Amino acid sequence: MERVYIGLGSNLATPQAQLDNALAALDRLPQSRRVATSAFYGSAPLGPADQPRYVNAVVALDTRLAPLELLDALQAIELAQGRVRKDERWGPRTLDLDILLFGERLIDEPRLQVPHYHMHARPFVLYPLAEIAPERLRLADGRLLGELLAACPPEGLERLDRAQPT
Repeated sequence: MERVYIGLGSNLATPQAQLDNALAALDRLPQSRRVATSAFYGSAPLGPADQPRYVNAVVALDTRLAPLELLDALQAIELAQGRVRKDERWGPRTLDLDILLFGERLIDEPRLQVPHYHMHARPFVLYPLAEIAPERLRLADGRLLGELLAACPPEGLERLDRAQPT
């Protein structure tokens, strides 16, 4: 089993419910077990400003799936929840599931880059990750999570009050 961290985000079609549904779908993945889930956070959208705020979280998953198998499974969950892939980057979406870290692997494939290529500059990824990751987490590329947090203030990030169903 390898520990994988997955970022979740939604800003359409009742975002908190989208994340709750994604958590249930992650629990059904074969050869995988969800071991931790961060709080949900509200954040301003990247890209076009004329879209709703996002709801984000991070999940720790132990899995035996290969990286591209997991990516395919995550994209199937996105599609099942109404995700429409468009050419526009950072536009509104029902669900976005990103593999942030995959064990101690560095992955550079056309479909998958791990560590996630821009996580170092995204407070809506780093702060939820810090809730559930080991205090001294070192990314496969050598960076420490604490150093990334220190360089990425939580501007515009809001921890959301909610009853955690799982």
